[in-house]
Amino acid sequence: MALKSSNKVDVNTYELAVTVSSEDFCEACKKAFQKQKKNIQLPGFRKGKATMGMVEKMYGEATFFEEALDIVYPEAVSAAFKEAELHVVDTTDINVPVMSKAEGVEITMTVTTYPEVKLGDYKGLKVAAVSTEATDEDVENELLQMQKRNSRLIDITDRAAEMGDTATIDFEGFTDGVPFEGGKGENYPLELGSGSFIPGFEEQVAGHSIDEEFDVNVTFPEEYAPELAGKDAVFKCRIHEIKSTELPELDDEFAKDVSEFDTLDEVKEDLKKKIAQEKETKAKTDIENQLLEKVVEGMEAEIPECMFNQRTDEMMQEYSYQLQNSGIDLDTYLQYMGQDKETFKNSLREGAEKQVKLSLALTAVIKAENIEPTEEEINEEAAKIGANYGMDAEQVKKSLSPARIAEDVARNKAVDLIVDSAIIE
Repeated sequence: MALKSSNKVDVNTYELAVTVSSEDFCEACKKAFQKQKKNIQLPGFRKGKATMGMVEKMYGEATFFEEALDIVYPEAVSAAFKEAELHVVDTTDINVPVMSKAEGVEITMTVTTYPEVKLGDYKGLKVAAVSTEATDEDVENELLQMQKRNSRLIDITDRAAEMGDTATIDFEGFTDGVPFEGGKGENYPLELGSGSFIPGFEEQVAGHSIDEEFDVNVTFPEEYAPELAGKDAVFKCRIHEIKSTELPELDDEFAKDVSEFDTLDEVKEDLKKKIAQEKETKAKTDIENQLLEKVVEGMEAEIPECMFNQRTDEMMQEYSYQLQNSGIDLDTYLQYMGQDKETFKNSLREGAEKQVKLSLALTAVIKAENIEPTEEEINEEAAKIGANYGMDAEQVKKSLSPARIAEDVARNKAVDLIVDSAIIE
């Protein structure tokens, strides 16, 4: 097995010719025969008893060529990539112009290689500091959410519906005097002000009372379903009941009911600490993302389209696995969401491009800084991963392989280097 030729035909693109000797191909044909032997039956012979020569005489010399090619192909191509010193990310236009026992095999192909990456600045980058202070307004907003979670609905019978109320309504929509599909509902609980209905709908329900029948006039947004986009519609409505949200008083009793503290002041102090911690975590992530974006922006590389396509396909497959774990397949999910596979795939494209670019940038940093994870770091990372899945470090290494874990450790160290050297202004 040998590399016959390697010619660069474009950026990141090579045409290769790979050969397999007659001797190696004949040996592969014998292996192919042995794999199929037990299932072969010739007239006058018991099943599995015919010789290779007899089979080839009856069906032709090429009987086992296809399986023999499958046997020699991986090793031959891998050896050729290594000999040509190419880091291949995709292979296309595979042809086999020569394949015989006398001449061996010749395989031609076009390969796309990993791009050459030129890094810009990645150390000493400047980013703006992100505030981690928990303000009184933050605390008040969190207290309001706690009140809402512990609120109760009370029936309103002596006034019209107001924004903030929940009105239970019947409605039926018409365009040009004709009812449209999906435009009818009965006993629907609508929180006025939630923005869950067409713009302008909820505001027109407010002001009406129980058992009152009225019309709501709206225009569907341009980005709505094509059959309704931009159209004027009239909804015939009736209110059955109105409920108002009653919030509990903010006092020490409230504190005792919703927390382990005895006073409201203690709750506020605890909230302030937790909000500050959350902001600190978010700030760290935001700064890290800003820095990585700067590294990617400063990078120069002619990235092959196939790398983006491959990552998009991988993300689609990962999403499919997640759905399967939830008991639903991708096709059913897309049907429910009103999307086709192509539209869904296109929605993943931007994220895939960002991931590929970031991966290339971090790999270049790892190479530039000669980052090599130690055995101890690999074991620590395996233990950390295992802790999330109830596995020990050795089980993780068997599942992911030390090389894969080492790659993750190296990427994390590259990110730490970028962040630790940054100047926070």
